[in-house]
Amino acid sequence: MAEIYDAIIIGAGHNGLVTGCYLAKAGMRVLMLENRNIVGGACVTETNTFPGYRVSTLAYVNSLFRKEIIEDLQMKRHGFEMLERNPSSYTPLPDGRHLLLGPDSSMTHSEIAKFSKKDADNYPKYEAMLEKIGAVVEPLLVQIPPNLLRPSLKDLWKLAKLALGFKAMGPGLAEAIDLLAGPAKDILETWFESEPLKGTLATDAVIGAFSAPSAPGTGYVLFHHVMGETNGKKGVWGYVKGGMGEITRILADIAMAHKTQIRTGCRVERILVKGGKAIGVACADGNEYFAKRIISNADAHVTFQKLLEPGILPDAFQTGIRSIRYDSASLKINVALDRAPVFLASKGLTNNIHLRGTVHICPDMEAIERAFDDAKYGQTSRVPILECTLPSIVDPSVAPAGKHLMSMFIQYAPYQLKGTTWETERDIFADRCFDLLENYAPGFKASVLSRQVVTPLDMEKEFGLTGGNIFQGSMGLNRLHALRPLVGHSGYKTPLPGLFLCGSATHPGGGVTGACGYNAARVILGRG
Repeated sequence: MAEIYDAIIIGAGHNGLVTGCYLAKAGMRVLMLENRNIVGGACVTETNTFPGYRVSTLAYVNSLFRKEIIEDLQMKRHGFEMLERNPSSYTPLPDGRHLLLGPDSSMTHSEIAKFSKKDADNYPKYEAMLEKIGAVVEPLLVQIPPNLLRPSLKDLWKLAKLALGFKAMGPGLAEAIDLLAGPAKDILETWFESEPLKGTLATDAVIGAFSAPSAPGTGYVLFHHVMGETNGKKGVWGYVKGGMGEITRILADIAMAHKTQIRTGCRVERILVKGGKAIGVACADGNEYFAKRIISNADAHVTFQKLLEPGILPDAFQTGIRSIRYDSASLKINVALDRAPVFLASKGLTNNIHLRGTVHICPDMEAIERAFDDAKYGQTSRVPILECTLPSIVDPSVAPAGKHLMSMFIQYAPYQLKGTTWETERDIFADRCFDLLENYAPGFKASVLSRQVVTPLDMEKEFGLTGGNIFQGSMGLNRLHALRPLVGHSGYKTPLPGLFLCGSATHPGGGVTGACGYNAARVILGRG
């Protein structure tokens, strides 16, 4: 007779691993099945990309991973360590000037004042505004969203508490609405006048999205940087020592310590259904596994339209699932370097201090708008927006002695190209990005030992991200909180009894937060 588990989790990405840890800790017999030969999904560190390097292939910086999970699972005892970035960002400009930002408030004020004394004085007020709104929104990240179609008394209480939280903001409520629903461009232009500052901040509003700063909804992303923390310091971003994959390696170790079985190189082809209930999975190798609960870490498109036979779910639900957008325009390049880049705009900066955080190649907000103009017509950006990090400056363990590792996250590189293919454009676009960086840091191209170009198509084929969308679906206002993935279906349960979701397709969405997996586990354990 086939072994029956308490839970089978499809996909060992970070959210799936979080769910698995909590279920196993509660005494459940858990089986995790991962398509790739390594756990971690998009939060992974790989050692076979460049010899001697530890490459965080997709996700590359951390702040949002929930402290509740770190504490509950005692991750620090297993080696979890965050390395702070200070300064947090460096924006070199074509005219030789530069802008450094945070978390040192005194340095930030003097840096912004080089461009605008008014902006320097406004910046702390802007940060305070974000923190005030974040204080209302952040608790929602680990709240099970209410069912707006069939609200229970508990759901109505959640909605009442949310309304009271916003009401307590007083006159700031209008600003909160603008931030949550409006364009980042409008918000930034209300607060600031200097282009380098607006351009630097605007990149945070569009990262991973097929949107320009002028698009409604981009303002929501702006305050993410104040909701996270590093080593207890609010709003500080950092590197995970050893690479982002240390998060998922540690989670896998904890899960297995609680007797979870993890099988890699095992592709789930179908969710098995009997008597109107999910009862197991069938894998590409011909094996079938059975459980009382099937939990998918995959996105909604994969889960409901690829892994389930047609006709199992209600038509109205499937119509809603088909309406989820997976537009993507992000590309990642990982680069092995034989030396750190030297920027023309680094005069007066010593010990590579400016390379500790993110290097923004984006002189102003209009540059982002122009780059998006190309993408919306199916072309790669003629002048792309680059966000470059060098984790080896802060964490030498990720590169051989004397060498460096660079991560380049790039906008805009559409998943769907017009008149060409990614097979043709891969190296052409990567060369364009390198040429652009060379203009700011002459000698960069000569320092390159090797590179790995990860296109949106690669993200779909290798990592299971539909459309190359790193958030498992649009993060627009119509796909957040009680509306994610669909209104009436935001509580991690699905219309098919026995089937649950635990990945970024659910509230609170993308990013390495672990919150989706944490919330899903609480629902499954009856603690939501």
